[in-house]
Amino acid sequence: MKAAYYCGNENIQVKEVQVPDITDREMLMKIKLACICGTDQRIYRFGHFKIPKGTKRVLGHELVGEIVKVGKEVKGYKKGQRIAVAPNVGCGVCDMCVQGYSHMCPDYDAFGISFDGGFEEYMRIPSEAVSHGNVLPIPDGMSYEEAVLAEPFSCCFNSFQMLHTKPTDYVLIIGAGPIGAMHAILHQRAGAAKVIMADLSSLRLEQMKAFGDFTLIDTSKEELEDALKRETNGHGADVVITACSVPSVQIQALELAAPMGRISFFGGLPSGRDEVGLHTNLIHYKELTVVATTGSSIKQYRDAMNIIASQASDIAGLITDKYAIDDIQEAFQHAMSGKGLKTAIKFD
Repeated sequence: MKAAYYCGNENIQVKEVQVPDITDREMLMKIKLACICGTDQRIYRFGHFKIPKGTKRVLGHELVGEIVKVGKEVKGYKKGQRIAVAPNVGCGVCDMCVQGYSHMCPDYDAFGISFDGGFEEYMRIPSEAVSHGNVLPIPDGMSYEEAVLAEPFSCCFNSFQMLHTKPTDYVLIIGAGPIGAMHAILHQRAGAAKVIMADLSSLRLEQMKAFGDFTLIDTSKEELEDALKRETNGHGADVVITACSVPSVQIQALELAAPMGRISFFGGLPSGRDEVGLHTNLIHYKELTVVATTGSSIKQYRDAMNIIASQASDIAGLITDKYAIDDIQEAFQHAMSGKGLKTAIKFD
């Protein structure tokens, strides 16, 4: 089989290797589709502390496929079953894990980081992932293109649950990429009074029209603060989501929020640029709530799958480009160029 190994910064090599063996408590899946995430791009460029120098690792944690082998002691799964795999595997016994927050486990493992991930033809699912509930059946009628987006969608759903959007709320999303689109879909589905998306790219904003009736602000042509006042009758944003990794946007979010607004610092910042001088008096005197989320729980992954299954939006359209595994280096370059939305590796 073919597997694409990360062998160091900006160095991915496709190798011909043996199909992984499994134990009686494991499963083997044939990957059908795996998307390149922002996390994959950061690892590709800068590495990861859980991937020691000199270690090769198959990246990719947004993945779906079909079970081709089931260990003798595994119950509840069968050969031929279509599945998705939640990427973060907790220890199962710490305070976070026993509350259902395995993604917050201090000793977590993850596909594409400490386990080989989805950029390979066949992937071994370790016993701890099987027993901890990380393997999720794909609902009948759901395409692989829809199912593979459940992982990033679940991360947005985690943020959504923290923000408690109401029908009277003006929601501002800064960043019109695939993550911004997922946030917009969720808040519009919740009945927000208006969902506003802002970005410097007119191309990205144009692409957002396919996913909902959003108000679009091109910040290359007008000041965001002025446009927001116009679109909210001077009220400001009740909910602000920073769906981009730009330090200045976090600062600006406090200024754009309405009194008693809620702000989600969703996009993590690059190392070395992650200390931001916030005007905390704005938080104090406007009584703002500032939250942040990372990843998602397995329950939120399941909920995201069910939301997508309801056909609330043509979410599969977020995948704009597909590449074969032999062209994965080109796929990463395309994903980092920002020309499309989601870039995927497709297997036969």
